[in-house]
Amino acid sequence: MKKPSLLSVIIGTGFGSGFSPFAPGTAGALVAALIWFGLSFLVSEVCLLWLTVAFILAFTWAGVWAANRLEKCWGEDPSRVVVDEMVGTWIALLAVPSGHIGYALGAFALFRLFDIFKPLGIRRMERLPGGIGVMMDDILSGIYGFIVLIIIRWVLG
Repeated sequence: MKKPSLLSVIIGTGFGSGFSPFAPGTAGALVAALIWFGLSFLVSEVCLLWLTVAFILAFTWAGVWAANRLEKCWGEDPSRVVVDEMVGTWIALLAVPSGHIGYALGAFALFRLFDIFKPLGIRRMERLPGGIGVMMDDILSGIYGFIVLIIIRWVLG
């Protein structure tokens, strides 16, 4: 078995959260939510929005790269690779006002529900090859979580 590079491990495992012995995907999503929530108290709402978009773009690209390398060492879509959960969480969090813990928890929960149950074509995304397949189901789960949360915010006013 080939040994993966340290950088691909750090990125792919969501700074090590993917090594959690219990629910590594949830651990990765939690790391992303904590990063976002911490930043929400340090920067303006506009800056938080742009930082979140930058994280999504950078970690999607880096996640595809890392997943492609880690699949060669750890097998297809290994559970330790959680960068995809981080990206999906950040996508859902785009619908959350800065520092709002209730909506942040809702975004986290909606993303995880869509990621776990994989309705509405999410499961089909896993069939895409390599790192793209690893990332795309969580990206779509994040988009669905974002849409549902926007609707909830609109209904609640």
